[in-house]
Amino acid sequence: MAQRTVYVDGSYVAEQDAKVSVFDRGFLFADGVYEVCSVLESKVVDFDGHMRRLRRSTAELDMGLPWTDEALLEIHRELIRRNDLTEGLVYLQLTRGNPGDRDFDFPAADTGPTLVLFTQTKSLLESRTGRDGIRVATQPDWRWMRRDIKTVQLLYPSMAKMAAKAAGADDAWMVEDGLVTEGASNNAWMLSHDGVLVTRELSSAILPGITRAAVMAIAEVLSLRVEERAFSVEEAKQAKECFVTSATSFVTPVIALDGVPIGDGMPGEVAMKLRAAYIEESRRRAI
Repeated sequence: MAQRTVYVDGSYVAEQDAKVSVFDRGFLFADGVYEVCSVLESKVVDFDGHMRRLRRSTAELDMGLPWTDEALLEIHRELIRRNDLTEGLVYLQLTRGNPGDRDFDFPAADTGPTLVLFTQTKSLLESRTGRDGIRVATQPDWRWMRRDIKTVQLLYPSMAKMAAKAAGADDAWMVEDGLVTEGASNNAWMLSHDGVLVTRELSSAILPGITRAAVMAIAEVLSLRVEERAFSVEEAKQAKECFVTSATSFVTPVIALDGVPIGDGMPGEVAMKLRAAYIEESRRRAI
């Protein structure tokens, strides 16, 4: 297997040579943010949306981002070229940098952030889960209260996903006060029996998904009504359809929740229609 090329602080290096200091605040404090852009036909999907969210995340954390969107796009494109990536993703991580020691105080402004990007090959268009759907298990939402910031603090979502898999499911939906917040790495949706798409409203409780926003726009074009509100686990179990949205899973049907089949226990017609429309639009708009 060919070695990947990784971007680290201005240099393109072989993956075995990609190194970050043990004093980096991303390593010591999870003091960092990230974005994941999907890649189709060697082009980046929803790049502008991901960069807007990246800038929002860094602003909320008072973290510098001394790169233009154009410079970051060029890094994405160069990594795609060097790694001969046709379909998959580009992961970007930005931390507050390496102050040279461990201290809870933020380092001086001239410390400078650490920027790392790498690619992953992944089948997005013909994925098994996109075709067959996934089974979801609920888990309590024990994360911090600023889930709207896309930080690298992902230990609990990872634990929730593993707990769901131990229960025989593919993924987790996190629940707070009886209401679904979001999936371990995606936004949660349901389709009511009167044909209304429901997904939780934006707040500090959930991540403002880039794919979520794109699907909402597609739903409007398809004359599907969207209602932004929280929904309960029981409401989801009784729904006509459920699905999740994310940059690397697009629109993925949920066929069971806590062992209860959703609808007829098969991928829903509306979810699959939205998935096809999202893929078509992503191919058209990728850069």
